[in-house]
Amino acid sequence: MRAIYVDKHIPRVLLTKAVTPLWPGFVWTPFSAARAAEFPDPPLPGPRWLRVRNLACGICASDLSLLFVHADPSIAPAALPGLSRFWLGHETVSIVTEVGTGVTRFRPGDRVLMDTHFAGANCETLELAPKCRYCAQGDYHFCVNKSEPGPRGIGGGFGDAYITHESAVYPAPPDLDCDQALLVEPLSIAVHAVMRFPPQVGDKVLVIGAGIIGLLVTMVVHALAPQAEITVLARHPHQQQMAEKLGARRILSRAEYGAVARITGGKHFSAPLNRGVVIGGFDLIYDCVADPRTTNDALRWVRAGGTVVMIGAHMAPMPRIDLTPVWYHHVNLVGSYGHGMNEWNGERKHTYEWVFDLFRAGRLDIEGLITHRFPLREYKEAIRVASAKGKHRAIKVVLEHEG
Repeated sequence: MRAIYVDKHIPRVLLTKAVTPLWPGFVWTPFSAARAAEFPDPPLPGPRWLRVRNLACGICASDLSLLFVHADPSIAPAALPGLSRFWLGHETVSIVTEVGTGVTRFRPGDRVLMDTHFAGANCETLELAPKCRYCAQGDYHFCVNKSEPGPRGIGGGFGDAYITHESAVYPAPPDLDCDQALLVEPLSIAVHAVMRFPPQVGDKVLVIGAGIIGLLVTMVVHALAPQAEITVLARHPHQQQMAEKLGARRILSRAEYGAVARITGGKHFSAPLNRGVVIGGFDLIYDCVADPRTTNDALRWVRAGGTVVMIGAHMAPMPRIDLTPVWYHHVNLVGSYGHGMNEWNGERKHTYEWVFDLFRAGRLDIEGLITHRFPLREYKEAIRVASAKGKHRAIKVVLEHEG
């Protein structure tokens, strides 16, 4: 089995975090927290476990964040026991090659998508009864028992195979081609956020950021709320072109308060030492970057009583965030993480199922989103390109597995 992983070895983690901003290649040295390794295939740890062979895997910003240690150890989730080893790669399409005697959901040859495997253990994979309140509702990301003893998955999408519990992967429909199946997981992040906080008819919506998640949010808003008026803040020309293709009516190339006021019909007020605020701004903002700069701007660009949805995962504390719009203008600041169960038009089901439905309805156009493909053996170059997307006009970079 081949795999790329990051060990929770604190001295190496801190050294990697300190050195990689100056020398990204440090991550591949023996002194870093990351490893690209090959080791004998381990046996299945239980009767409800299975082994899969990977076909392709997208490179996600969360993979890069773990690899280059962008996260700050002082953030709240870092206090959780979690895993001692993080297997990279979760936007994965795979084929089942071996099943345990207790597996009922899959047979060898079935094509599957990674579901909860990347997030670690939960009540289902640990086979606990009764389940915690979150697992009972199908929201496994928030399991309160994930640190309990029991077998853990081995391997991930950045490799040739992985071992996982049958509940931690999801059946890939035969009517989806490989590229569509590959994008189900990132699409589910967009669908999950938009279904939880949907635009109303005629709403002025802003999507901040035009990386893959921002572009997918734009496409999903256009698919689920076609009467919303979408503006996208996109830095690079190739992102701007794709955002327009996916449903954006207007493009902002930089954070300009006057332009926000003109688009929304609001009023921009500024003062010395203050970028100001837009009164009567956007109804709904999806912040797909969610760093200190975009969070401050979003809170000042949304109208009174409007909502800012944080989808981007900035894994560090945010200093000097001005939260006064939250109480002064009754702005709702909410977060959305991953995927799980979603309700839409009175029906509740797994986010992946909603993505499948949107594909079958012809409402998701992924042409042009996968911009770069590399064989697994060229993983270093693939990660280099994915880490500098603007320079390479990259949107989604994919590792394709040989054999």
